[in-house]
Amino acid sequence: MAGSTERRPTVVVDDVHVTYRVHATGKAAAGVDTRGGLLRRARSTRTVHALRGVSFTAHENDSVGIIGPNGSGKSTLMRTLVGLTPTSAGAVHAASRPNLLGVGAALIRDLSGANNVVLGCLAMGLDRDEIDARFDEIVDFAGLREFIDLPMRTYSSGMTARLKFAIATARAHDILIVDEALAVGDRQFRARSEERIREIRDNAGTVFLVSHSMGSIRDTCNRVVWIDRGRVVMDGPTDDVVDAYEAGRA
Repeated sequence: MAGSTERRPTVVVDDVHVTYRVHATGKAAAGVDTRGGLLRRARSTRTVHALRGVSFTAHENDSVGIIGPNGSGKSTLMRTLVGLTPTSAGAVHAASRPNLLGVGAALIRDLSGANNVVLGCLAMGLDRDEIDARFDEIVDFAGLREFIDLPMRTYSSGMTARLKFAIATARAHDILIVDEALAVGDRQFRARSEERIREIRDNAGTVFLVSHSMGSIRDTCNRVVWIDRGRVVMDGPTDDVVDAYEAGRA
């Protein structure tokens, strides 16, 4: 049957717009108010159009790279996918709840890394037997064996990010969003992380990877969406989109 080879859509982004209003001050805002002999900056509001008609469909077994310059709307798009940022127009449809790496893991700085592994896994719905079975793998994946009993306030930002990634990927996800997590750690950790993402994808999951590292994007993703100024510039096979992106920046 022809339908048997078709991959199931997991995320549909349909003409999504996100706008928000911010307060602005200074000359560009609304001039200067000198009433009462005081020099005061008048304040006005400014509308920011963070996403402008973004549309695409992701399928199971997709690993989708999201690329673009700083301020292009990448993180806003990911927060919109998980429901943290509401759409102003358009809609996001997902086959299951997307998980944004780091949000589900409730890490507490004053507790040890070991206790945070337990809390993070409980927050993802694992029971104690499942946590016990995965505990050593999580610790070793993060490379924190000798530090796992120390309070997390003693961890560097890189150590914290590695533990978050290890916890968040300790269970299967239908839809996982990874925002710059692969930028932390050494080459060995990045290689392990990229392999973990490929495993999730190969098990019929869908992964979105936001990164400025074109090497990680090429090694991990089968497809790339390039965003600039809130619009989709290009959507297609990884090498085609990354080549065009790098040529445009040269």
